[in-house]
Amino acid sequence: MESLIRIDLNCDMGELPEAIADGTQEALLRSITSANVACGGHAGDEHTMRTTIEQALRAGVAIGAHPGYPDRANFGRLELKLSAETIADSVFEQVRALAEIAAACGARLAHVKPHGALYNQAVRNRELAEAIAKGVARWSRDVVLAGLAGSPMLDVFREAGFAVAAEAFADRRYEPDGTLRSRKFEDALIRDPEEAAKQALNIVEQRKVIARDGSEVAVDAQTICIHGDTPGAPQIAATVAWTLHEAGVTVCALSPA
Repeated sequence: MESLIRIDLNCDMGELPEAIADGTQEALLRSITSANVACGGHAGDEHTMRTTIEQALRAGVAIGAHPGYPDRANFGRLELKLSAETIADSVFEQVRALAEIAAACGARLAHVKPHGALYNQAVRNRELAEAIAKGVARWSRDVVLAGLAGSPMLDVFREAGFAVAAEAFADRRYEPDGTLRSRKFEDALIRDPEEAAKQALNIVEQRKVIARDGSEVAVDAQTICIHGDTPGAPQIAATVAWTLHEAGVTVCALSPA
């Protein structure tokens, strides 16, 4: 009997050519259910997009767009001051580019998840969240928009007419206010697979995470992220997936509401 507890495991992909070439991506795809594919902003080009989509199709993994600031030098993780219209245009072009390649591969995009600084700024900045939604809507509203669980960005996405997915993170530490610990701090990443799996299980079963100060933060999520560029990501993903399965959790891709 299928468990009543369901969760999607997503991973940011198509960002590192070496991860595509050395088998890291294909190893990750064996554990996850949704792939967020970099589409030319912070990373990615036609070749990496096509290859990642083809790998995801073979693995039976849902495919989504992962647009970020057009800032490859800083991997999209530096806060930029761009106009809302510029951001909307950039998001649209990135999603459109990936969607066209996906269609040529016989696939469709199921979701969109912003990347890096664009994501983190939109958590608190309504104008940025609106710009992201506007850019995606210019292509289609028939996708799920993912955003940080408990954040106002999800309300903005809903108001723009999108189905949404609240996202939590297995491999990131949290601040007491429910935001992610900045990557400028050494302890921002959870590199130990067992610790990441424990956090994922807490998210699913207890709907909470333990913040860096030891306080409990309520987290009600439909999808959990494991970053593809976290050191040891395939082992983290495998441990998280195995732990959830052993706990009787159904791990499956998101479905539009």
